[in-house]
Parts: sequence; C-alpha cells; structure tokens
Amino acid sequence: MSTRAELSIGEALVGLLEAYGVDTIFGIPGVHNIEMYRALPRSKIRHILPRHEQGAGFMADGYARATGKPGVCFTISGPGVTNILTPMGQAWSDSSNMLVVSTALDVAFSAQGRGRLHEMISQFDAAKATTAHATRAYTAQDVQNGMAAAFARFASSRPRPSYLEIPLDILSQPAGEKGWHAAGLPDLPLAQDKQVQAAIAKISAAKNPVIILGGGAQKAGTWALQIAEKTNAIIFTTVAGRGTVPGNHPAVWGSHLAMPATQNMLLNSDCILVAGSELSETDFWNLDFAITQNLIRIDIDPNSLARPHSAEIAILGDAATTLHAMAQGVRARSGTRPMEEKSDDTPLRAMLAKILGVIRESLPHNTVFATDMTQIAYAANEIFPVYEPRSWLHPSGFGTLGFALPVAIGAKFGVPEKPVVAMAGDYGFQYTINELGTAAEHKLSLPILLWNNEALGQIRDNMVDAGIQPNAVTLQNPDFQMLAKAYGAACAKPDSLKALSLAIAAALKTQVPTVIEMTPRMLRG
Repeated sequence: MSTRAELSIGEALVGLLEAYGVDTIFGIPGVHNIEMYRALPRSKIRHILPRHEQGAGFMADGYARATGKPGVCFTISGPGVTNILTPMGQAWSDSSNMLVVSTALDVAFSAQGRGRLHEMISQFDAAKATTAHATRAYTAQDVQNGMAAAFARFASSRPRPSYLEIPLDILSQPAGEKGWHAAGLPDLPLAQDKQVQAAIAKISAAKNPVIILGGGAQKAGTWALQIAEKTNAIIFTTVAGRGTVPGNHPAVWGSHLAMPATQNMLLNSDCILVAGSELSETDFWNLDFAITQNLIRIDIDPNSLARPHSAEIAILGDAATTLHAMAQGVRARSGTRPMEEKSDDTPLRAMLAKILGVIRESLPHNTVFATDMTQIAYAANEIFPVYEPRSWLHPSGFGTLGFALPVAIGAKFGVPEKPVVAMAGDYGFQYTINELGTAAEHKLSLPILLWNNEALGQIRDNMVDAGIQPNAVTLQNPDFQMLAKAYGAACAKPDSLKALSLAIAAALKTQVPTVIEMTPRMLRG
C-alpha cells in the first residue's frame, strides 16, 4: 500500500477533491492528463466519460444546477480546454459553480512555438476569461491553495466557474505528506440588521409592492411567499429563478419581465424587492429599461448591487437568510391583488401552449427540465408552470445551443431520484447529440423531448420581422428515430397529443434515454 509521501500530485489531487465532498467527476482522459486518473480506481469518486469536452462541461453545469453542489471536470491541455470554454462561459453567465481541472504543457517547454502537442500561446489566459478564480500551479502547495480558494468561493460567493491548471511535469512530482486535506470554508455573507430593518419598513408601507426572485434565491422561496402574503406583493421570477416559488401560487405571476405591461408595473411600483438577480439584459430584453427608484436589492455579489439599476437600499447578503429575517418583521395586511390574464397572442404560441400543456400534465411536479435555445423552450419560459427550486435549467445568459441533453445527463447523475427531462430543438440537439451515447451507456431513464420543425425556426422568424428574406435557416435532418436506436436509446414519434402523453409515460419507465420526436403535425392527429 502506497503512503501519502509516495503519491504523485495527480494522485493526491483526487484525494483532495474527495475530501471536499466531490462524488462525481465528468472528464475525458488523454495522453496529457492520465496521471490524474491513476488514483480514481481506488477512489469513492464516480467518473463519467462524456463523448466530448463540451459535454463534460455541460454535464458538470447540470449537476451543479440540480444539486447546488459544484460540478467538477477533468480535461486535457489545448483542445480539451478550448472545447470546454463554451460551457464555462454558460456557467459564468448563469452563475453556476463549476471546477475545471486541466493539465498544461511542461513549465520548461510552455508556449515556445516548437510545435509541441496541444501548444497554445496562453492556455491559462483563455480559460481565465470565463472564470471567477483561476490558478496555475507550480508546486504541490499551489494545487492545495488553488483548490481551497475555489471551494471557499463556491461556499461564500456568487456561483461561477473556477479553473485549476497543472503543468505535466508538476502533475507527476511527489505530492509530499502535508496539506492534502480540505480547508475550513467560509459562510455566505450576512446582511446588516440596519439595512434589513430599512427594507422591512419600505415594503410594509408600500401599496403596490413587487418581488423579483432570481437564480440566487433558490433557497428563499418560503420566506418570499410569506412576505408576499403579508404585503399583497406580486412575485415575478427571472428565468434562472423559475421554481424558487411554486408556479401555481396565487401571488406568483411567472417569468414575464420582458413584457411591456410588467415593465410598466415595475416603473409604477412604490417598492420593488429583488433577491438574487443581476437584472440583466436577458431578463428584460429591453436595453432602455431602467429601474431608478423604490428598489431594494439583496445579493451576495457587490457588483450586482451597483448595476445596472439604481438601488435605494442595497443589501449585501444571502437571499434566504435576509428574506427570512424580513418575513419575521413585515407587517401583515388584508386584501389581494387580482392577477391579470395573459393571452397567447400568436398562432405559434397558442400551438406550443397545447403541446406544453400535455407535457406538464404528463410529468410529476418534481421533474427537472433541461432546455435548449429553441422556440418551444422560449414559450415554456413564460407559460410552463414550474413548482420546485432547481428544476428549470435554461441557458439564459450565454445562450448556447446544445445545452439541454448534456445538462440533463449531469442533472440525472446529481438527482437520480427525480425525473429529469431534456427539451431541445432539432438543430441545437445536433450540437451535442453524441452524448446520447453517454446516457445510453449508463442506462439513464431520460425522456428527450425533441421539437422538430425542420428549421432554425426562431432565426427564420427574426429574419422575417427584420425584413430579411429567410436564408440558411432550413436543413436536412437525420432520421432521429434511427439515430436513437444506433446509440442504444429508445425512440417514439407520436402523431397526436394523446400519443405524446403515452410516449412520455413510457419513457419514464424505460431504463435508457428515449428520444420523443415532436412535430407540428401532432396537433392534427
């Protein structure tokens, strides 16, 4: 039995991850990182082999979003890093904790232009562009410190990716005996009582208060509802915040921040309480919209408190603990505010509403949905009810295609006890369709709702709206049914809404992924 002193840094790295509570790693071994794999066979950590580094990154993101724990990836130098940059960018923009551990060329031969395998001018700078914290290790202590800094941020700061880069010659060096243990981690910041009391007074006196919950309020739903019920406040969520409060609660008006009527309501509200949201462009889709008065902001990121909307009361603190404190102090009053009816104002939205209604009725309330950038998901963002936190995973900020399938796989590994569903369009699905192999290999019960309109439908419609003759927006799709079978997955192509419901029910009982191909023709069945 080897002693700790004889372990390489690559071996000790795995033990350190285990000490920090990591139970799953998504990664691809290669000639430049096999030393990181030496200790995995004797570790308690489960390793998942995706079919592409992009899939590894998205799976880690899905695991993180569904569980609240950091998702971890192993990758190789050069193309491994460039392949995983897209999911790192998505995790950055959507506030998801991801740790990417990569190798790099030997210290003595880095970026010398000698044509070495996987050589880049500055791999570290490329990765750093999509991370909150990045470390390039030159010693065993650097690895330990880099890991400690990453997990300290995961525990106490706005969720975002961290990156640890270890040169090949460092990775194989003896680890030594000292320092290979988990460091103590800080807590989330706590709000100052003076500011909490000011916020309580503001919302208690308001006649038409509004609450907005973002992705940073996943644990705050209970207290937000208590505040809303006491003050007759309306609750909106961002897309990232969907599920923080049940979508069928009378106080919850959904994810409609982009609607002109909602934005007008906000401008006329005498108190807007925002928790865990940066209130970004992709929340409002209106660059000219700005809240300049009556705004209370709660966030663990000081930058979000300062931009782009001006807060009257800016509270640096965890959303859950802050709203809990506010809920205890807010004065209750009687009355309710009637909910405005929202109509499906286009034929496309009306059609998708029928399909989404069947999907919602066919799946349990605790189902986790991973969606892609596709018309059916855009409609679902607004009209599809979600009932539980961490159950609506959508690529809001970076807007990457190919997100749904690998994120759903990562989520299923993170919460195997829950139903998990992927929802993708026919074009975006093909970005990461190879990960059907990963899902089939692990026999994941995973319904994949594939919306096939044989086009880049949203882009086509955008061209029409802009007066551009549609071009480059149609494609020759593969036979998705045959492709699913080739990967060892099940498949279905329902010809009616009733058949869709039956296909979903069957997929939930099938111990492999099921591609359920939906088309507009279902409505005529």
